[in-house]
Amino acid sequence: MIALFIRDLRLAVRAGGGFGLALAFFLIVVILVPFGIGPQVELHARVAPGILWVGALLAALLSLDRIFALDHEDGSLPLIATAPIPLEGVSLAKAAAHWVTTGLPLVVVAPVLGVLMNLPPAGFGWLSLSLLLGTPALSMIGTFGAALVVGVRRGGLLMSLLVLPLYVPTLIYGAEVARRGTEGFTVLTPILLLGAISLGSVALLPFAAAAVLRVNLR
Repeated sequence: MIALFIRDLRLAVRAGGGFGLALAFFLIVVILVPFGIGPQVELHARVAPGILWVGALLAALLSLDRIFALDHEDGSLPLIATAPIPLEGVSLAKAAAHWVTTGLPLVVVAPVLGVLMNLPPAGFGWLSLSLLLGTPALSMIGTFGAALVVGVRRGGLLMSLLVLPLYVPTLIYGAEVARRGTEGFTVLTPILLLGAISLGSVALLPFAAAAVLRVNLR
């Protein structure tokens, strides 16, 4: 599992599709949204947690088709499936690599982009904390969606349609943590629910992803 995790990290860095693509997309969303809203600074600050979370979600979604599709195209996925590693471990390792190359960079740069959205300084820490708790769920749910469409031609759009509804609870509670923290309200309930979603996803979805991979690789 560790070797597979390191291999996926190296491939993501060499291809440039992990760090660079997701960060560039996140930056573009945050820059373009204020143009659509208009020059209303107070409104920017009020909607910043939700906009930043939507941008992070779409940036994570952009790189999901790389999780299994490239391995399937070059023929290495069947070899990985027959290796002495359970497919549950393969799914978990690939989700972890996706989070390190996509989710973690978003956590780091989010406060900087919060400045562009006029997010109050009190919200920077809460925004980073909400992304740190929520992005593992995005990667794990996305890995399950990528496993569902392995072998499907042009399955990226289908995967997006399957995964986006599953992202909604994470988006709601993640943005709520950032919003409540920024406005000085208690964040205990949304933080607990956000953490529960991530822990539940990491605990259960590797088994679901492994099951659909076995079916798709027959």
